[in-house]
Amino acid sequence: MITFRKATAADATSIAPMLLSAMDTIVYRFLNREDPAAAMGFMQYWCAREANQYSWQNCFVAEWEGRVVAAANLYDGALVRSLRQPVVEWVRAHHNPGFAPEDETGPGEIYLDTIAIDPELRGRGIGAGFLQFLIHHFVMATAMPLGLLVEPGNLPARKLYLRMGFQRQGTKTLMGKELEHLVYLPA
Repeated sequence: MITFRKATAADATSIAPMLLSAMDTIVYRFLNREDPAAAMGFMQYWCAREANQYSWQNCFVAEWEGRVVAAANLYDGALVRSLRQPVVEWVRAHHNPGFAPEDETGPGEIYLDTIAIDPELRGRGIGAGFLQFLIHHFVMATAMPLGLLVEPGNLPARKLYLRMGFQRQGTKTLMGKELEHLVYLPA
């Protein structure tokens, strides 16, 4: 049976590779180089720390048979700049002095920054169940929209989001990539 819950600090090592898999090459743009080991180190570092955009504090997980099989990173869009600030400062100091990411969210929505399912378990309804849990936990409880960005070419994810009730709200740019902005609105 799949269970969904708020992440704990102990989940950080399981969360990091999942978030990285969903972020794809965007982390390479952060680090100013295509280096899988450095990208994983980046995610492990930030997932394990508190008070930042990628912290375990901003994550929920799906567990199956005692192991984390999915992770979602989400937060109030109004907090994106304050949560991102320590990450930006670190990236500028260590990897990319010109790092200046666009705001992919803002006030008025809970932002689903990243969601990822264990590749071996995709297609079994875990993603849909996880999204339903997040919609109930955030949209129904807070009456705030749940927003996310998806690559236009990621047809399976886009199809799932639209089937779950997300609506297209335009496009946004993140690290030079144009992404589709989808939102689940409160009833």
